[in-house]
Amino acid sequence: MSEIMIVDDTASGRYIISALLKEEGHEVIEAVDGKDALEKINPSVKMVITDLHMPHVNGLELVKRIRENPDYKAIPVIMVSSESEEEIKAEGRAAGVTEWIDKPVSAGKLRDAVGRVFDILKSVNKCISK
Repeated sequence: MSEIMIVDDTASGRYIISALLKEEGHEVIEAVDGKDALEKINPSVKMVITDLHMPHVNGLELVKRIRENPDYKAIPVIMVSSESEEEIKAEGRAAGVTEWIDKPVSAGKLRDAVGRVFDILKSVNKCISK
């Protein structure tokens, strides 16, 4: 399937999301924070799933830096967070977050969000190829 980058400063957070994605047939690259993600991102990454609160480079800053890079600015980013305030979600949308998943992450929430994002990508690619 697709290569997806998981960015979370907790090993358990990375493990849960990684296991669910691998079960769906995706390849996974793990990063321990936004700084690590920026060092590991590459053209084969088709989606980034990141936590919001992390040391060094947090999730919002990571999204901003991805959007600034012409090579990666079109990669969809799913933000995972326990923050549910609309103000923070609006800040995420302004930064370029594609989808938001509230913690705790369940298999159903993750599958739905990843599916929606990939469906959008397919539609965009179909329009571009016409």
